Amino acid sequence: MEIALGSFFFQILAFALLYILLKKYAFGPLVKVMTERQENIREQINMAVKNREEAERLLKEQNEAIQKARVEAQEIVERARVNSTKQADEIIESAKREAERIKEQAIQEIQHEREKAVQALREQVGSLSVLLASKILEKELDAKEQSKLIDDFMKQVGESL
Repeated sequence: MEIALGSFFFQILAFALLYILLKKYAFGPLVKVMTERQENIREQINMAVKNREEAERLLKEQNEAIQKARVEAQEIVERARVNSTKQADEIIESAKREAERIKEQAIQEIQHEREKAVQALREQVGSLSVLLASKILEKELDAKEQSKLIDDFMKQVGESL
């Protein structure tokens, strides 16, 4: 087999020229596009990781804020319960003091009215005693009539009271 040296060099030269042209016009831009795409994908992956980390951080912050709000709400409810219990106790205590004051006032009024009634009774008994004595003096009575007169007088006193 004979190798034609001229044809061989020509084919090598054509292949080298074709390789240079392909490298310059096809492989170069193709590698550049692939490199740019690879870099773009890398950036998108990094951005997605950062976005996920940011979302996780925000979610954690929101969960902490929600938990804090729940604790604050529970504290507010507890304070309101304590305050309402305290106010209820104060109202009950005030009502007890008022009831005690009204009771004392009623007792004083009853005592005063009783004293007035006793005084009025004394006055009536005094005047009735004078009346009885004057009636007894007007008549000289025997024991039966004197007893009847006292009974009548006591009935009259009982009716007037």
